[in-house]
Amino acid sequence: MSVDIDTVKRVAHLARIKVTDDEAGKMTGELNTILAFVEQLDEVDVEGVEPMTSVVKQEMKKRQDTVTDGGYPDKVTGNAPASDDNFFMVPKVVE
Repeated sequence: MSVDIDTVKRVAHLARIKVTDDEAGKMTGELNTILAFVEQLDEVDVEGVEPMTSVVKQEMKKRQDTVTDGGYPDKVTGNAPASDDNFFMVPKVVE
């Protein structure tokens, strides 16, 4: 895949970047170099390689999926304008 000056100008316009004709010509070469490198990655054999999320082996921190009241419902509803039995009270909206 190669990029021409019109494509560079269009991408710059979409990115809201002001680009002169000289800069667009220079960027054309740079973008083509980057895309050529990316195309080289298609040649790499990744058969049997599992995808990874990090270069370092990590275990995901997990917590128990349990419902709790937070341990201090009085503090949670303490600043509420109105509460009853540790529940927020709100005015009726729909009749």
